[in-house]
Amino acid sequence: MSPTPATHFLVQRSDLRNTRFVADESSGTPLGDGEVRLRTDSFALTANNITYAAFGDSMRYFDFFPSPEVGWGRIPVWGFAEVTESRCAGVSPGERVYGYLPISTQVVVSPVRVNDGGFVDGAPHRRELHAVYNQYLRCATDALYRADREAEQALLRPLFVTSFLIDDFIADNERFGARTVLLSSASSKTAYGTAFCLQQRRDTPDAVQVVGLTSPSNLAFTESLGCYDRVVSYDTLGSLPADEPGVYVDFSGSATLRSAVHQHFADRLAYSCAVGGTHWDDLGSAAGLPGPRPTLFFAPSQVKKRSVDWGHDGLQQRIAAAWHAFMAPVTDARQPWLTVVRESGPEAIAATYLELLDGRTNPRQGHMLSL
Repeated sequence: MSPTPATHFLVQRSDLRNTRFVADESSGTPLGDGEVRLRTDSFALTANNITYAAFGDSMRYFDFFPSPEVGWGRIPVWGFAEVTESRCAGVSPGERVYGYLPISTQVVVSPVRVNDGGFVDGAPHRRELHAVYNQYLRCATDALYRADREAEQALLRPLFVTSFLIDDFIADNERFGARTVLLSSASSKTAYGTAFCLQQRRDTPDAVQVVGLTSPSNLAFTESLGCYDRVVSYDTLGSLPADEPGVYVDFSGSATLRSAVHQHFADRLAYSCAVGGTHWDDLGSAAGLPGPRPTLFFAPSQVKKRSVDWGHDGLQQRIAAAWHAFMAPVTDARQPWLTVVRESGPEAIAATYLELLDGRTNPRQGHMLSL
């Protein structure tokens, strides 16, 4: 009996608001030697995935899971899947794994470097893409995995690793001589994860003042987190003192905001770090701005550097320690930073995606979805 064809969620590359679900008849074929079929169980959908879509072509995020239709893309997500069929030695049906998945009912991978911890997808089209996104972890042996915290892991773990690396990158470069770090989209999970990491350096030589920039509607939530020294709305950016060197970490990607920050701080801006694109509809050129040229932060590069400096195990130990510290406020019973919203089905997925695209989601909520 042939496998059931996969259902995919597609977005039009030229118009991210245009979406559709399609049945991919080409996916209903028997596995080849060395292949494994994964059934997507549940996954997180956050502003980070909007960044994947906004930079889908330029950063090759759409290349991880090719679309069956020209002009359309499959947005990668982080989540959990079950091995339903295997023709790969060392990978067995029934195993649960965590990793990079498409918004699809199933996906076929070609495991290589199989070990107790997991495997890497060695499919030809993924070999030239960065290895960080090709790793699948076995939940049974993952030190960070807890069955009752799957939602928090899918929603925050990939974002928090980026947060950890941004903080480490700034400290590794001696804060670029600055004592203030400004974070845009300060209510976003990657931004407040970064703020949390920066604040762990209080009372050390690497301590900085952490300033959050956010929309007026998210001001109260962002202040309630307690990990920012100061929070200002975008329309009051001019109230910030501009006489001391500062670092700008841009999670929004907004050309309008980037220009305002550079105009306000000018040569006092020590470094401009481009990370995300939550304001995907206001992306634009950074040419001609006063101050330093915005430089794209690519997390895998810092992973590579620190893997050399500290060794793979040393890096993972540091990330794990920071992660467990971060989980305390995130899951605080009295006032958790994150409330998980679980939904399933095409309508829920499409609606959540559009809410994220329009910036209409509640910043305290995290959406855990399934097809």
